[in-house]
Amino acid sequence: MTTLAAALAALALAAVNATTRAPEPVPVTDAVDRLSLRELAGQRIIVGYGGADMPASLRARVRSGAVGGVIVFDRNIPSRRHLRSQLRRLQRTAHPLDAPLLTMVDQEGGLVKRLSGPPAASPARMGDRGTAYVGREGRATAANLRAVALNVNLAPIADLGLPGSYQRATGRAFGDRAAPVSALVRAFATGLQAGGVAATLKHFPGLGRVSGDEDARVQTVRVGAVTLRHQDEAPFRAGIRGGARMVMTSTARYPALDGRRPALLSRTITTGELRGRLGFGGVVITDDLDVPALRPYGRAGRLAIDATVAGNDLLLYCQSATSADEALDATVRAVGDGRLSRDRLEASVRRILALRTALP
Repeated sequence: MTTLAAALAALALAAVNATTRAPEPVPVTDAVDRLSLRELAGQRIIVGYGGADMPASLRARVRSGAVGGVIVFDRNIPSRRHLRSQLRRLQRTAHPLDAPLLTMVDQEGGLVKRLSGPPAASPARMGDRGTAYVGREGRATAANLRAVALNVNLAPIADLGLPGSYQRATGRAFGDRAAPVSALVRAFATGLQAGGVAATLKHFPGLGRVSGDEDARVQTVRVGAVTLRHQDEAPFRAGIRGGARMVMTSTARYPALDGRRPALLSRTITTGELRGRLGFGGVVITDDLDVPALRPYGRAGRLAIDATVAGNDLLLYCQSATSADEALDATVRAVGDGRLSRDRLEASVRRILALRTALP
């Protein structure tokens, strides 16, 4: 073939490819720019629901862009087959972003385990068997969750389990020393994500020193900043360096860092410590904003605004669709009157969309 003929053939092939090539994916920035303000606010909201069957009202919220994902509990799982059917139907529901919805569960093992199957033991028991075992359990847990259409695990617990603490008494922590717990947290998170499920390190900057249930009332962690950073935050640092995609902020107060607000409402902690000192660039999710502990800090709308200002990307409402609706309306109003900027919401949704597009 002559040089001219070869060039013409190449041009012809390029023309054919241009007409048959699949369209390029829409860049994250363009997808976010196209969202209405209400859709933008809605993609930051995660809700729970009551009963085995997902209500039509929840699917309607998804279609309208008022919700970006769901969290499931025992009450939603009459059987594995039923849960899988409900979540797959939800994923088929049309919604504003061409990316999987976030479908979450607390599958720590032991006391907090919503679904049958792995992990086979509590974090405390897993920790006794070492990092290789914990890593395998992380991968097995991912396979277990993906089999029922779940793509986010609100685990591992990255809190220490110090003597006398609630996490120690309930077996929810991998151990009580920063170095081994750091390795175990990283192993479980890495195993989860190798299996296609996003890991969530919780509860930043650590609940390993409190003796009570953090959902019932705001706990106070009374140690200095140096101790917090070198011990309590160490497992979070390890998990972040290992590539964990999400971090959950705590309902506790840490006077050494912020004397007024719980971590999930504190910009000093959520943005300063987590984003700044630890360099976390992934998705930050609040602990449940519906819990009794947070009632002294305001109604759902006020909490949503304060948690957003603090630097959280996702707002979690495990109990009440009404609370989620109030949060959505309050966020839209806050942008309208200048208390929040659209740019702040867009930055969060870009991080969320990057996570969602990375999920299988």
